[in-house]
Amino acid sequence: MPGSRLRAMSEARIERGGEGELRLIGVLDYSSGPALREAGRMLIAGSRAPLTLDCSAVERSSSVGLSLLLAFMRDARSANIDLRVSALPDDMQKIAKVSGLLEILPLEAPRT
Repeated sequence: MPGSRLRAMSEARIERGGEGELRLIGVLDYSSGPALREAGRMLIAGSRAPLTLDCSAVERSSSVGLSLLLAFMRDARSANIDLRVSALPDDMQKIAKVSGLLEILPLEAPRT
């Protein structure tokens, strides 16, 4: 149903959370990726302090989600901002492991 597809697309977003935090929310796929990429780039460019990208609200992700993380890492490096990733969902971890990216992602240790 076309209406439900549009609704799902609008639920994916990146936003400022608490101090030094960005939150990635929703379904990360080819339809949500381009808008998330641009919004994330702008949020990172507007930051002047270290950032943590909280992925705990990601509902589902294709490889587009990892592509976004890599792009955000490049954006942060270009702006001389330290970027860490927290709460990476299992599906994203599995894709990262298979593609050899798990070792290069700046993941925060899980909180216990």
